[in-house]
Amino acid sequence: MYIIIVGGGKVGYYLTKTLLSEGHEVLLIEKNPEKTELFVEQFGAVVVAGDGAEAAVLAQAGAARADVVIAVTGEDEDNLVVCQVAKTKFHVGRTIARVNNPKNEYLFRMLGVDITVSQTDYILTLIEQAIPDQPFIHLVNLIHEDMAIVDAKVVSGSKIANRKIGDLPVPEGCIIAAIIRAGELIIPSPSTEVKEGDDVIAIAHRSIEDDLRKLLAKHNR
Repeated sequence: MYIIIVGGGKVGYYLTKTLLSEGHEVLLIEKNPEKTELFVEQFGAVVVAGDGAEAAVLAQAGAARADVVIAVTGEDEDNLVVCQVAKTKFHVGRTIARVNNPKNEYLFRMLGVDITVSQTDYILTLIEQAIPDQPFIHLVNLIHEDMAIVDAKVVSGSKIANRKIGDLPVPEGCIIAAIIRAGELIIPSPSTEVKEGDDVIAIAHRSIEDDLRKLLAKHNR
């Protein structure tokens, strides 16, 4: 697999190092000449100087045969342009962009970026998982864009406690895939009753995640 990485910060450095060690063909593009020299000492000819947001630079990098282009600069605008140029001009099969401001994530996806990675969202997920009895946790994004797996604890007084799966007003774009009860995995049917203390594992479109949060985690008042 041929992978082009744009942006030679810490993320770009470790991506390059890891992907090379896994046997992939990698090219790292960094526009800062001083950084480029340091990376050439580390990785050799797989590092080139240039602005990866420019079509001419991507052309010289062989973007037309790239399987994946990953933009991980510190600027959201640059990452978006890199991915758009790679997609529209060179028809790269998959583009991945680092999103520094989570507010831009929706825009990136609307403009055709295949996968977005938000460090802020990742940190929030880690925090959620570290808090005891956190009622709703975003576990992981799936390979299909805009889909995620979430874990909702059925807390005391929850609106869904003691109700059957088939009777729940589950939002469109979501499916309840499993229930974990006292350490046991239950594959639910429409007649399965949800109990207080259950962990409800759902696969959901990210656009309805807030609706799902309200349904599964909100207490009755």
